[in-house]
Amino acid sequence: MAWIDLPLADAEVRYDAHWLPFEQADALLAQLTRAIAWETHRIRLFGRWHDSPRRCCWIGDADAVYTYSGTRFAPQPWSPLLVELCAHVEQAAGARFNSVLANRYRDGHDCMGWHSDDEAELGPQPVIASLSLGAERRFAFKRRQAGARSQTLPLAHGSLLIMAGDTQRNYRHAVPRSARVAGERINLTFRWVNSALL
Repeated sequence: MAWIDLPLADAEVRYDAHWLPFEQADALLAQLTRAIAWETHRIRLFGRWHDSPRRCCWIGDADAVYTYSGTRFAPQPWSPLLVELCAHVEQAAGARFNSVLANRYRDGHDCMGWHSDDEAELGPQPVIASLSLGAERRFAFKRRQAGARSQTLPLAHGSLLIMAGDTQRNYRHAVPRSARVAGERINLTFRWVNSALL
């Protein structure tokens, strides 16, 4: 592994661009494209309901119920493939996970808006491990203060990004739209959900 620490003040973010070998990442992308029950989530933004601008699936332990953007998500069950993958990600992150949000970006028009993973059930200092497969996309960080400028990181095929400490308290992140991206990307964000904190 070749971890680099991102130079973000008051945050803990590390990144390995080649966490998975290229051939293994290719195979995993093909398997997950077919095996996951992709759906379009409905989310509430600024008082109105919208279709999420990507395909998604919430997967995890039966009690890993998660609420964001005004919607409560009960998890789909783990597949053997994702159980095995989760164990490897846990080892890399030095943390335990009981759920994963799978996002499928069909091309550069699919995106993720500015947000922090700071829901109560994730705890005050969540560890979020994000595995990227497929087309490279820009991942943007912006400090949670007026006038802050964004910084971007290209997330490579087979890369792993780990956010921990006060990252979610101090920063928002996004996957912006890009007309230059034609290929598909799948992103898996592993996390620990404690529904007792709700």
